[in-house]
Amino acid sequence: MKIVLVTGMSGSGKSVALNVLEDSGYFCIDNLPVAFLGQALASLMAEGLTQLAVAVDARTAGSLAHLSKNLQQIRESGHDVRVVFLNARDEILVQRYSETRRRHPLSQKLNTATVFGEDSVQTLMDCIARERELLADIEPLGIPLDTSDLQPQVLRRWVKEILDLENTPLMVLFQSFAFKDGIPLDADLVFDARCLPNPHYDAQMKALSGRDAAVIQYLESFDSVREMIDDIAGYLQKWLPRHAEEHRSYLTVAIGCTGGQHRSVYCADTLYDKFKRAYSCAVRHRSLSQRGKA
Repeated sequence: MKIVLVTGMSGSGKSVALNVLEDSGYFCIDNLPVAFLGQALASLMAEGLTQLAVAVDARTAGSLAHLSKNLQQIRESGHDVRVVFLNARDEILVQRYSETRRRHPLSQKLNTATVFGEDSVQTLMDCIARERELLADIEPLGIPLDTSDLQPQVLRRWVKEILDLENTPLMVLFQSFAFKDGIPLDADLVFDARCLPNPHYDAQMKALSGRDAAVIQYLESFDSVREMIDDIAGYLQKWLPRHAEEHRSYLTVAIGCTGGQHRSVYCADTLYDKFKRAYSCAVRHRSLSQRGKA
């Protein structure tokens, strides 16, 4: 089994790294006590899983002393184990906690350990210093990565490069919808097809959809329809590679018309046909599904 252990300072980007691994097909476990690592590994192997990513940090301080021995035993059992240690400068960690307004994981433990009656509260810097002490013996076990000056998208790219992870193909979802029902919340790009000729006003096509031959033939007879589809396709051909470079897992392209039945459906299907050979694609018709026609 391929095993990646993500460890390091709280606030250094372990969640970002774990998300990258999850998107790359790893089964991810956050904050797993070291003592349970062997049990988790055996259980997941029994289920047929071949890739595991585990985040281990100072929250499980009591078991960190056994990490080195446990990793050695796992390696001797034939597993491919890699460790990534994320770090950042103290002032950067303080800044990140200030921005998110989250408490340091050690703050409660250290404060409750204060002698009763003593007027003392552990500061954030105290917690960071204590965490560095707890992780001092763990840091040499992993590939060091300083995230102090890294934007999240850069960190994601570096984690992929360091661990030689395969790039997950960008999934492009083409979705038709009706503006009268509202723009889909999951839409990344929205195009408006309401300016195109509307088959709704033809009595013979009113009850049909953009997937019916009569409607397709009608729409294909207009230059404006072809021009809009070509313009959208040109935009996507130019910018989809840039989205893929940022390691996005999916992108939803929504095309809307008044009722979500004719024009948007035809456009979504046509764009899907244009891009399905270059990208992992899917097509979904929200309004047709709601009306039981998809």
